[in-house]
Amino acid sequence: MIFMVSRPNLGSALGSLRTPAFRSWFVSQVLSVSGSMTQVVAQSWLVLKLTGSGLELGLLGSSAMLPLLLGGPAAGALVDRVDRRRLLIATQSLFILLAGILAALTFTGAVRVWMLFVLAFATGCVSAPDGAARQVYVLDLVGRERLASAVSLNEVVINLSRVAGPGVGGILLGAAGIPACFVANAVSYVPTLVVLIHHHRRLASRPSPAEPDARRRARGSIRAGLAYAWRTPALRYCLLMAAVSGMLFNLGVALPLLATRTFHLDGAGYGLMMATFGAGGVAGALAAGAGRSMPAGRTVRLLALLTAVAILATATAPAVAMAFAGLAVTGCLSIWFIARANTLAQLRAAPGMRGRVMGIWVMALPGSQPVTSPAVGYTAQVAPRAGFGLAGAALLVAACLGWRSLGDRGEAAGAAARSTPARRTRLRLGRTAPARTSPGDLGSSSRPATSAGHGKGKEAIR
Repeated sequence: MIFMVSRPNLGSALGSLRTPAFRSWFVSQVLSVSGSMTQVVAQSWLVLKLTGSGLELGLLGSSAMLPLLLGGPAAGALVDRVDRRRLLIATQSLFILLAGILAALTFTGAVRVWMLFVLAFATGCVSAPDGAARQVYVLDLVGRERLASAVSLNEVVINLSRVAGPGVGGILLGAAGIPACFVANAVSYVPTLVVLIHHHRRLASRPSPAEPDARRRARGSIRAGLAYAWRTPALRYCLLMAAVSGMLFNLGVALPLLATRTFHLDGAGYGLMMATFGAGGVAGALAAGAGRSMPAGRTVRLLALLTAVAILATATAPAVAMAFAGLAVTGCLSIWFIARANTLAQLRAAPGMRGRVMGIWVMALPGSQPVTSPAVGYTAQVAPRAGFGLAGAALLVAACLGWRSLGDRGEAAGAAARSTPARRTRLRLGRTAPARTSPGDLGSSSRPATSAGHGKGKEAIR
């Protein structure tokens, strides 16, 4: 049934690569994600080397995620107000600086645990606007018709990094040491920076000058963004499902305990489980990219439901072979689901609210992990199967809550969602100016003329 909803078509899944600007952007993101994974491996090893504490390691991750949880809406409001290309140039430059500082501190032997916490928090503060800007920027690059392909290819990059990233990071760590991993991460941002600067005359990501007062009074408001997402049912439940999905995608919490305590695997077995999930995720990302340009709400809700069932089936698998099969299916369905939900959220949002909506998305995923991870970790400590299955139970509840609100077939609902809220905002403000548009709303066939203030950003959804 689910395969009738979105027939796999490799040409459609790779369609965004026909856009030259996105093609350059995609290659830069492959390098960027690889560098980030290398730093994650080295940073975790450094914390364990300095403290030997798993608690410190968990707190380090929370330090990086906390700014996303607290600052997501504000970051989204910033994305709606400023030139996205320039914002992304600034964030890439700051990422290079932070990774460089970390490399210097480690190389000189001056690094202390508290410094790692400060740098992790600072990286999270940069990641909040960067994450929202990257997601909206991809729509600027490829247009509405190819957004699903672009989002799915981003998921391919992320899941391939789950398969190969830890191995590459471990090899570099063993061959060149911890500082070299941080240098590699700093260098990995350079291609993205080059791409952003190179395409500044070809694209335009600067906000429309229309309705400046409205933008300051309502759309520039964090409260307005939160209220808009809440009163739009499809967005509300997509964001809820994204938040609870964080319990699954933070695989480093429950999966190690499931692997070691339930199925009695060693570190290699755990790594193979991660790779199995990632391989399934690549297939799911390609399936998502092969779907219609405007996802139907009923497709998203069905995929969420099937993902929940797959998680619960994996958690209760009686044998290790069935657990591996369950992880492959879970990886496929979960990435298929989250890519379609992300595409739906971007395309259903009114153009003037899109940055805010994606800022809230970043707050939900991965920003909610400092809240959800302790609950998963505590449950997994007591009962590993229950800890892993907690994500499935939560997603099942979220899918049921949003079942009626996500019952549409796609295009008609998308058009209504894009126009009606914007029109209501103008009426409340007493404005009669025409609705704003963004390059993404013009579609891939009618790209706007060049402007000095346009560009691109990091990968679509990290």
